[in-house]
Amino acid sequence: MKTLTLTIVLVLTSFLGFSQDDKGQNITVTIENVQNDKGKVIFALHTKSTFMQGPGVDNLETSIKDGKVSVTFKNVKPGEYAILALHDENENKQMDFQANGMPKEAYGTTNNPMFYGPPQYNEAKFTVADKDLTFKIRF
Repeated sequence: MKTLTLTIVLVLTSFLGFSQDDKGQNITVTIENVQNDKGKVIFALHTKSTFMQGPGVDNLETSIKDGKVSVTFKNVKPGEYAILALHDENENKQMDFQANGMPKEAYGTTNNPMFYGPPQYNEAKFTVADKDLTFKIRF
């Protein structure tokens, strides 16, 4: 009888443990001024340590329709983040530059700061807490 009781308790505990997984928040990002429908728009969700260092902690891409795109990062855990977006017209998965170092493809970040040089994390950061977020990024 002890074995049966212990087994039932362990099974219930394991089910309850999985059902209480912390569900993160959703972050929906929209861009409405993509210059054309060529290529895709790539979005990267970054922490301070990954910002401008390569792929984000979550990455999404989407096709463009009528100059507009929208994506949703799902189950994002609480913390501080920034989102980078790139219009990858030639679909080579990277930003292309002119000979003088200026970007050839449009890009933007959360909070839509004015750029005088490369994007800065402190200008693009936001906090995920206990509710879903929505952002509009401008290229």
